[in-house]
Amino acid sequence: MRYRALGHTGLQVSEIALGCEGFNEMDHDAAMALFDKALAAGVNFMDMYTPNPQVRGYVAEVLRRGRDRFFVQSHLCAVWKDGQYECTRDAAEVEGGFEDMLRQLDTGYIDVGMIHYVDSLATWRQLADGPVIAYARRQKERGRIHFIGISSHNPQVAQQAVDSGLIDVLMFSINPCYDLQPASEDCEDLWADASYARQLTNFNPERVRLYESCQAQGVGITVMKPFGGGDLLDAALSPAGKALTPIQCLHYALTRPAVAAVMAGVHSEKELSEALAYETADDTAKDYATALASFPRISWKGHCMYCGHCAPCPMGIDVAAVTKFLNLAQASKEVPETVREHYKALDHHAGECVQCGSCASRCPFMVDAPANMAQAAKIFGY
Repeated sequence: MRYRALGHTGLQVSEIALGCEGFNEMDHDAAMALFDKALAAGVNFMDMYTPNPQVRGYVAEVLRRGRDRFFVQSHLCAVWKDGQYECTRDAAEVEGGFEDMLRQLDTGYIDVGMIHYVDSLATWRQLADGPVIAYARRQKERGRIHFIGISSHNPQVAQQAVDSGLIDVLMFSINPCYDLQPASEDCEDLWADASYARQLTNFNPERVRLYESCQAQGVGITVMKPFGGGDLLDAALSPAGKALTPIQCLHYALTRPAVAAVMAGVHSEKELSEALAYETADDTAKDYATALASFPRISWKGHCMYCGHCAPCPMGIDVAAVTKFLNLAQASKEVPETVREHYKALDHHAGECVQCGSCASRCPFMVDAPANMAQAAKIFGY
């Protein structure tokens, strides 16, 4: 298992992590068998949006095995009422729900306190200026929440949250189809047939800016819906008209800026094995670029996907990494120090490019990589 820094939190989290939806369907023995398999593979991170007391009981057992070795991203504003989940913005219910969470998890703190399901700008303003975020910040000061996050499907909302400085972590829906779509306050637009009925070209620019802003500001991203609720794995259901593999979806998400972990929603040990297979997959299995380039009615022409098809460079330059750092630098008025240091740590730099064009000749998306190298050398100075 490979581990990544979760933004500026200092936490090192497994890049393949657990979603929790599947656990709602499991009895105790099935759930613990799934946890055993995940822990044996090195998984140390989980999203727990559900307030279901039964699922929290399963997680409590895992935490008792080693609280400092397993990290939980658990959601405020998700409460259990009359035997079912409900999303609330009522301050008293949020506070009561948080106390229930700590009691049921049998823990004194939550690693990431995630403000649940913020998809409208009005809701974000209500939360940011009101008692819910204030309560979360008080719990952080007391050490009962170590880091604050929000979950969202809307890049405009997420951008405001990141720019506010109030959050440390963003949980966001990322996959190659959703990344094409404009901001909406109705998350169902992300998978509606009508959203894919026309020709689509390149990333939605608000999503690109969001990921780059998170990288620049040290806000770690945890990914939900990497498989589009399973639709991307089925050619008959995929919005793109073609299926991707679980490994391709995971690699796509993990090559976006600022992404630390993908919360893979698994419903069985078989599905968990398919996600864990990413850790030993070769470059051919991870290659999403060839598949994306063949999607009907969808084009990423001229946009670097960080897929690595440009390799190998005869001068040893990691062209995809340089391009990512170039994009991050261009997204800021000044080159962020973290970006400059990551660029400096590369074995070879853009200034070594001899403009042979071999990288561009291999790019499935017709990116002018030599021009990017020249621009990077100019910005970084070498």
